[in-house]
Amino acid sequence: MSRKAGLEPYHYFTKAEWSRLRADEPMTLDAADIERLRALNDPISFSEAEEIYLPLSRLISLYVEATQQLHNASTRFLGADGRKVPYIIGVAGSVAVGKSTTSRILQALLRRWPSSPTVDLVTTDGFLYPNAVLDTLKLADRKGFPESYDRARLIRFLSDIKSGKPRVGVPVYSHHFYDVIEGEEIIIDRPDILIVEGLNILQPGEMPKSGKPILFASDFLDFSIFIDATEADLTEWFMERFRRLRETAFTDEHSFFHRFSQMSADEAEGFGLWAWREINLPNLRDNIQPTRSRADLVLTKDSTHAIAKVALRRI
Repeated sequence: MSRKAGLEPYHYFTKAEWSRLRADEPMTLDAADIERLRALNDPISFSEAEEIYLPLSRLISLYVEATQQLHNASTRFLGADGRKVPYIIGVAGSVAVGKSTTSRILQALLRRWPSSPTVDLVTTDGFLYPNAVLDTLKLADRKGFPESYDRARLIRFLSDIKSGKPRVGVPVYSHHFYDVIEGEEIIIDRPDILIVEGLNILQPGEMPKSGKPILFASDFLDFSIFIDATEADLTEWFMERFRRLRETAFTDEHSFFHRFSQMSADEAEGFGLWAWREINLPNLRDNIQPTRSRADLVLTKDSTHAIAKVALRRI
């Protein structure tokens, strides 16, 4: 582990250094599990899951235990009821960086602890405004930017989860139809751990000039992970995914993006680059990347999608 002097907020680890922190923790997933859990263009290997995510699951288990002890002490002091308070993990990062793979593998590993905790996973996509609302607000080309989300509804959801409320509904987003599905919900019922994946989950927003207390989504997170990569790599990964989707999911005539499968390769390539440069890249630079320093853990990828460095916030 390398240590930087002064006020550096993170401990830094190479992959080998981080891997040793698994201690004697057994790997509970196999190669078939990793293949099933990885995203379309995220070529994560079994060894990578073992070297990076297994030590991370061990760290989180220690943090969850410590947080539960703190909650129990607070409950005794206040004389409050001892209802279970879910531990919430946020996973942030750019489009195409691999948030979904990280979230699913972490969920699978955490579920296989000896205590068999309930671990649920939601994405903030469900809290996007429906397309009709985005059109009305003239935000159709800013989908994924902070203002395109119903942030008040997201805050209510996280508050309900943290208060131990049973059966909390989460709106469903379809990437196939590129919209929120009206009337559909996923029910989250007091899990032990909740993983929340989203582009802007660490975004603090603007503070009111009045000084009045205000809540942000990040206030409800017990632990946060940011997945980092260079702009050049992210551009390539986004385009790789776009090309593969054009040959697979986009060929379905009911898909919102079906028209891209009918375009020439050059036309489709031009649109993909436009979407990256005009929408995703500005959002990355203005809203997503600035939140990296707020994360408890930063996983930095190299050009092969492999984790090259790990940074853990000092406590």
